[in-house]
Amino acid sequence: MDPLEKLRATAHPLRLRILSLLTGAAMSAAEVARELDVTQANASYHLRLLERAGLVRVVERTRVRGGDAKRYRHELSAEPFERQRDSEAPPASDPASFQQYAAALATELQRRAVLQADGPRVSTDAELWLDAEDWASIVNAVGEAATRMHARARPPRSAGAVRVSMTAVLFEMGRE
Repeated sequence: MDPLEKLRATAHPLRLRILSLLTGAAMSAAEVARELDVTQANASYHLRLLERAGLVRVVERTRVRGGDAKRYRHELSAEPFERQRDSEAPPASDPASFQQYAAALATELQRRAVLQADGPRVSTDAELWLDAEDWASIVNAVGEAATRMHARARPPRSAGAVRVSMTAVLFEMGRE
């Protein structure tokens, strides 16, 4: 799948929530709808879009009241982290799509911010100049941390699990 198409598919706050939800467990459109308090039709529409973009896949089919219920899973985020080559990075090839994605992330971060609880946290915002080696090392460390989180995600409300949030966008900047 084209990286730009994946970027466009994630440029919606609800689809970001669905991807997070399906990282920890396989779920049907009905289950996603109940968990996120949206209609089943809305959940189904967004799941089909994410499936076409290659971001979720059907991992199970079951018969429910004469119909075919599909259970989806988002597994790409738990694959080993590989830094994108410059030629694969969507922001440079389509700044408008990246801005839509950033806006969706900002909306989702605002929703999550009101849900924060006591516990460990890290927050930073920076626009800096770094040595290229240091920058590459930091990008790899954050990518590996994100991969570890996704690989260890649990189904919603699992005993002993805490609900957490992580939003990270790292990129090199051009001139203003």
